[in-house]
This record gives sequence, C-alpha cells and structure tokens, in this order.
Amino acid sequence: MQKLFVLDTNVLLYDARSLFAFEDNIVVIPIYVIEEIDNFKKDLSELGRNARQIGRTLDELRTEGHLNDGVTINGTGLLKVAVTRRELPVELASGNSVDNRILATALDCSEHHTDGPTIFVTKDINLRIRGHALGLQVEDFDSERTDISELYSGVAEVEVSGSAVDTFYSQGSYQLDDPYYHPNQFIILRDAMNPSHTALGKFNIETQSVEPLIDAKRGIWGIRPRNKEQAFALDLLLNDNIKVVTLVGKAGTGKTLLALAAGLQKVTEEGVYQRLLVSRPILPLGKDIGYLPGSMEEKLNPWMQPIFDNVEFLMGFSKTDERRTGRSYKELLDLGIIQIEPLMYIRGRSLPHQIMIIDEAQNLTPHEVKTIITRAGENTKVILSGDPYQIDNPYVDSTNNGLCHVVNRFAGERIAGHITLLKGERSELAELAANML
Repeated sequence: MQKLFVLDTNVLLYDARSLFAFEDNIVVIPIYVIEEIDNFKKDLSELGRNARQIGRTLDELRTEGHLNDGVTINGTGLLKVAVTRRELPVELASGNSVDNRILATALDCSEHHTDGPTIFVTKDINLRIRGHALGLQVEDFDSERTDISELYSGVAEVEVSGSAVDTFYSQGSYQLDDPYYHPNQFIILRDAMNPSHTALGKFNIETQSVEPLIDAKRGIWGIRPRNKEQAFALDLLLNDNIKVVTLVGKAGTGKTLLALAAGLQKVTEEGVYQRLLVSRPILPLGKDIGYLPGSMEEKLNPWMQPIFDNVEFLMGFSKTDERRTGRSYKELLDLGIIQIEPLMYIRGRSLPHQIMIIDEAQNLTPHEVKTIITRAGENTKVILSGDPYQIDNPYVDSTNNGLCHVVNRFAGERIAGHITLLKGERSELAELAANML
C-alpha cells in the first residue's frame, strides 16, 4: 500500500531534497507549485538556491519519462506533476488563488488514489487548517524536527557519595560506572547525602572519567563566569581540540559576550588563530527600514552593532572614552584581528586558522548552517550561538532551525561540544523580562 503525498510550494523551497524524503511512496507536485517556484529562481537567498535546484532536479527526472504519468524515484517510489480542473467549494473559489488550486489538486488526488492514504504536506499553518477543514489528511514537513524541550542540554547530573566528590577534588579525576555519556558532556557530581556538596567536571570519552574544567577563574579579557553554565561554556570555547561549539540560551545569558571574549583571547593573547571572523544573519526585527546607503561595511554596521557593543564592553571603552582617547573596536577591525563577514558571500570560501562566531544562528536553516561549517579549513573553530525562542526567519521555527540541527547532529562527536545557558546575567531587568514576558 503506497501513500500519496501532495507537496506545497514552501516544502520544496524549504528543502530542495524533500522530493526524495518520502521513501517508496508516491509524490505529487501540483503544476501551480512549479509556477510559484519559478518566481523565486532569480532570488540570491537560500530560497532562490532551492528553487533553482528543484528546477534542475525535475529537468533531470523529465528525461526518464513523462512527469504527468510519473517517474521512478527511491527505487519503487513515483514522482508526478499533476494538473487538475477540479473546482473548490464556492467559499474557497473566490480570488482564484494559487493556494486554492493546490488544495483542489490535493482533493482530486485524494478521490482518485484508492490504494492508500493521501496526505497534503505544507509548512503553511493556515493552509493545513483549510486542508483539514476540507477533509484532507495534512502534515507539516520537517525531516529534522526536534522538540525544543528535548534538545540536548550538554549537562548531566550524577549522584555519588561524598567521598567520590572529595576524590575528584584530590585526584583530579573520577571514574564513571555508566559509560553512556556524550563526548565533552559536562557532569555535575552531587553528594547524595549533602546536595550542596558538588563538583563540576567534563566527561572524557577516552578514559570514561570526569575531568576538571579549564580554569577560567582569573578571567579572559576582563570577564569571569558568573554561573556553572558559563563556566562550562568557557571550557568549550577555550579548548582548542573542540572545533564546533554550540551555545543556546535566552537573552542575556552571555552567549555572544563569552564567545567574543574567548575569540579575542585565542587570537590576540595566545595566537592560536590568525583572525576572529564574526557574522550573523541579516534579518530585521519588525518592519525593515529599506535599503541602506554606503559601502558593504557601512551597510553591515547597523546589523553588527550588537557585536560591536560587546567588543566595546570587553575593551572597557564607553562612548566617552572613545571620544577622549580615539580608541575603539575599530582598531581591531583596522588591524585585521576582527573581520565582519556577511553570510551571503561565504559560499565557496575556505577559512583556515580562524575562529568563526555565528551569532543569532537560530535564524539559519540546516542547509545554511551546513554551508557555513563546511567553510572551516585547517585549525578553524566554529561557534554557533542563539536563542531558539527568538526567531525572525519565517521559514524556520524553534524545532527545525539550523542551530538546533547542529546541536543534535554533533552531540556524539569528539570534536564538538554544547551547553545550554540558563541564567541571565545581563541585568535584573533583562532576566525578569526574559522570564515573565
């Protein structure tokens, strides 16, 4: 019994490989979807790339047979391009919208496909509601969906005896009986009889033991960890053997500040990397103000101002100090220590001996994150930070964004580490707002 899946435009624009994500079932693309995709093919964004890829894929499949009859995919699956003249109910027929014609195609397929269920797949919530109201079986498409509450936290708590905690402090190691922990996962050893008697460490998969964290009590670039999660984050950021670090946390938990401090430490003080490359997706909060004048650097300045604010804080300069001394973060830019890079131009580059910080990574798709990480050359470290609850990209959500995708995919890798920061340290007001609003 084969299922029949009718795909909406947004599914193909979200993932160009979604055509092949339905195993050996029947996949139907309404002709109106192809018309809509054609409108995006000249777009320079991820949507345009996917639109062009879909066009190339369908053109290749076209050489294997007539698309209206169906061509074989995934072994015994079938791909069709469907045209329908079916009319929708009068209530939905007004306006002759593309969405209504796609729904009509799905209804037509549902009536004629009697060998199994017909499922209309769309990422448009309202279209799913309308399809369900018309009697269709509807689904969202997401090959990488993970509930945010189930996201790997990077921390585990182990209940041990008081003597075990003392042994860890005296010997600098504690052997775990249970080996089922992720590489670089942080372990809180807690005394079963005295819960306040604890020790913080990191799991070493080679020795199957808990080892001490990298000592950051003296601080880096003038900052020190204020809570255990920040101490865990600094351990990952300062460990040169870890090449991919993901930091997840609500506003004010210190994700960007910690990443920048560690990056500057590694570039300017230790010389491990040649340059600190910083970028973030260019997505506005609210209505966009339109085109910005000037060079690329001048256009990027408003988007990168949060980065500059953090660097100024680390350098200890206020605006008054800048006017008085003439010094600011611009010195680091002029010296080439910090480079601001727009993500749209990163494809095709190779970036060796650098530390890359991608801020607001929750606004990236899984494919965009893959493109970024695969730019990393020899001795390059990639840091992704963001808050899955603050997403401005309409094509991703808290469960399928690129940041969460990396967290789950890299959880078992030896060169990767993750921590979820919980406590806001920006200010009492910012912490209250993050929790109450």
